[in-house]
Amino acid sequence: MKICPCDTFAVLFTLLCIAQSKTTKYITYEEDAPGTEIGNLAQDLKIDPAEDPQTSFRFMQKGSSSLIHMRETDGLISTGERIDREQLCGQAPQCLLTFDIVTFSKEKFQLVHLEVEVKDINDNSPLFPHNETYIEISENAVVGTRFPLDIAVDQDVGPNYIQNYHISFNAHFGIQVRDREDGVKHAELVLTKELDREKEESFTLQVSAVDGGVPPRTGSVTVHIKVLDFNDNSPVFEHSELTVELYEDAPVGFLLFKLKAFDPDEGKNGEIVYGFADEVSAEIKQVFQIDPASGRLTLKERVDYEEQKSYEVNIKAYDLGLNSVPATCRVVVEVVDVNDNAPEISVKPMTSLSDGIAYIPEAAAEDSFVALISTSDRDSGANGDVRCSLQGHGHFKLQQAYGDTFMILTNTALDREKIAEYNLTVIAEDTGSPPFKTIKHYTIRVSDENDNAPLFSKSVYEVSVLENNIPGSYITTVIARDLDLGDNGKVSYKLIDGEVAGGYPLSTYVSVHPLSGALYAVRSFNYESIQQIEVTIQASDSGSPQRFNTARIRVKIVDQNDNAPFIVFPPLKNGSAEVPIPHNAPAGYLVLQVKARDSDEGVNRELSFQITEDQEMLFSINKETGAVYLKHGLNFVYGDMLEVEIAVKDNGRPSLSSSAVVRFLVTEMNPVEDQILLVLQSSDEEHPDLDTSLIVIIMLGGGCALLLIAIVTVAVSCKNSKGKDYGIKEDTKHKIFERNPLVMHSSQDASVYMGSRVIANDGVGRPGDSDASTCLYEERSGDAETRVYMSNNTFSPKHFEPVALWQGDKYSLQLSGIGNTDQLSTKDSGKGDSDFNDSDSDISGDGSRKIHSTFHPRANGNFQTRLYAHRKLGNRLFIYKINTFYQ
Repeated sequence: MKICPCDTFAVLFTLLCIAQSKTTKYITYEEDAPGTEIGNLAQDLKIDPAEDPQTSFRFMQKGSSSLIHMRETDGLISTGERIDREQLCGQAPQCLLTFDIVTFSKEKFQLVHLEVEVKDINDNSPLFPHNETYIEISENAVVGTRFPLDIAVDQDVGPNYIQNYHISFNAHFGIQVRDREDGVKHAELVLTKELDREKEESFTLQVSAVDGGVPPRTGSVTVHIKVLDFNDNSPVFEHSELTVELYEDAPVGFLLFKLKAFDPDEGKNGEIVYGFADEVSAEIKQVFQIDPASGRLTLKERVDYEEQKSYEVNIKAYDLGLNSVPATCRVVVEVVDVNDNAPEISVKPMTSLSDGIAYIPEAAAEDSFVALISTSDRDSGANGDVRCSLQGHGHFKLQQAYGDTFMILTNTALDREKIAEYNLTVIAEDTGSPPFKTIKHYTIRVSDENDNAPLFSKSVYEVSVLENNIPGSYITTVIARDLDLGDNGKVSYKLIDGEVAGGYPLSTYVSVHPLSGALYAVRSFNYESIQQIEVTIQASDSGSPQRFNTARIRVKIVDQNDNAPFIVFPPLKNGSAEVPIPHNAPAGYLVLQVKARDSDEGVNRELSFQITEDQEMLFSINKETGAVYLKHGLNFVYGDMLEVEIAVKDNGRPSLSSSAVVRFLVTEMNPVEDQILLVLQSSDEEHPDLDTSLIVIIMLGGGCALLLIAIVTVAVSCKNSKGKDYGIKEDTKHKIFERNPLVMHSSQDASVYMGSRVIANDGVGRPGDSDASTCLYEERSGDAETRVYMSNNTFSPKHFEPVALWQGDKYSLQLSGIGNTDQLSTKDSGKGDSDFNDSDSDISGDGSRKIHSTFHPRANGNFQTRLYAHRKLGNRLFIYKINTFYQ
């Protein structure tokens, strides 16, 4: 690397901080060998790559990538190949290679503007267009007359450019160096002594151009001068030099200036012709034209200030005489800028995969560099001053980097899940009059970062599964959603293994599908072993670094009726048990309390009991409690065995049951008084079989009904035969016979029944009257009281006693008499509390009489039938009973 502080070669870098953009300048020299180190950005920007291994340097856009190389790790700048400054920048006084470099360090992007100035070396010699040139000069040329020479060209610039011209020694000519407006040096041959063609008709001179390099380089041309015979007067211009302003929007044909030259000669010697001097370039002749006769200088082609700011036009005027000596006028045309160019906008994104779109990661910090905006206006002055603004969204801002270059920076942290794309508008407007405005739309897309973990809709899910499920059966599906894109949003699921009750691994009970999140049963569940399983599912994305989240699933096992109830008391052996029973146990005696269990839950463990087999029809069981009672007293000898099959079933669907055989052994033990109860069997107890006793009872009920009809018929016949008119008119809407309902009293056992009491008042029984009567009759008294007389031979007072009646497996209690009277009368409540609202109501007519029949089984197999009749007259209710025995 070459260094040049003042007189020596060196690397010069300047670090400028302009609105968070750094401009770094380096110097290199053309023709340096490839690989020559120019500078090190990491060192100059005080960035230590060792502190952040992710530090990187890279070109945003490398227009001259082959000329300059940069090492990405530390930003070492070096030459990529030999640089030819003349080929790269031409005659420009300053040759710059500019680059925009993005540095990434400590999670932040920064923009560095790099300027590498290529310095010129003296590697080119001055060069004339031709090696020889020819000039004709009249012998009467005035001393001091100037003759322009061809302009020498030197590709170098600055001190290495042409600095002077030299002429070989002679007595008549000298040389004068002049500077053009554009800095080009050119030489003019000056006549210093009068010529005399007769003495010397030609001259050969050597003109050399010398540059300022060390060592200097030269170029030369041979000038051949021919001396001509003179014409007395030559044309003379009013002005030898003119400066003309030309607006760049001037149209073709625009008159710049009308030149005027004078020649005092007459005739052809005074007739002046105008034209371009011989040294005028073809470019000048293409842009301008001159009228040979009038000297009018007009515009032949439109000019552009942004391409060339001035032109130097040499116009000659000569007469048509012999040996005419032309006059030369130097015209400088200065192009004046007008606001004819709109600003130009160039956007160079930090990262771009397609034109017009910039990308930035959503993890970029605030004030991160996004894109570089360069504005330019080909106009100058106020017409070229550009103001730039950014519109579209407040998440981005525009900040000047250097000159007419601006940076788009983030104004806040970005979130792709909220806004994935921004459409921004860059506006550039110059300050000309009228101003020109350029609008460029630009898109910034936020690239995804893995900044979101998968998210479940709930933290805890609850699901129910029937036990006895099939292994591998589906349970439920949990879904976690990740707002990121691509692999960052691709969710997979896994089971967080643990232990369930009993120390078994969770994975032996359930499994989860890694892609769908579906939960499956690995085994068949048993509610009696485990009622609930806590499952933890982890959802992970595929980003880097990986993010995850968890959710819990409470799998509740729902009980099924898969366990049959079993009897725990009495203890069974081979499905049976023996229970002692007193030989004189009375009816209603509690012989056994059956107990059972069911391993299921809820309704599946609600149990009911029943007797499925009882050949003797001696026992009854409480459906809910399992208490077994005697229906009536025993009549068996010691050692007799009574076998009963008892079944217990649950309320599940389908219902499961089990049964046991209980053998009651008749023993000498005495009954326990606490176990003697009167039992009312539940009305909903099932009777699966119709036994012989039930058939007999049904037949007896039918016989009693026929007997009742016969009694009523006899009573009516007796009444009619006596011809007595009691004036009793029965209201067909009143009931004569009513049922006295049983009253239930609550107790600890729903099967225990306490009989109701019937209180009869106004007893009118007269056993001494009409003893020989064999029929029922009624008699009306003055107070409308009806009395019913019954034969003492048929109705004995000894039968009037409370008895328990058994109908099928049902127990009831009836009151057959009070005291020793056969006839009862009770007062009506007057409130209509009979079966048909009230016996006083006018509803039933003849149906107001009711007869109740009951029967009672005897131990010896005989049956006693009792008929009840009651009739209401006025406020009195008469009740009577008929006992019938069947042998």
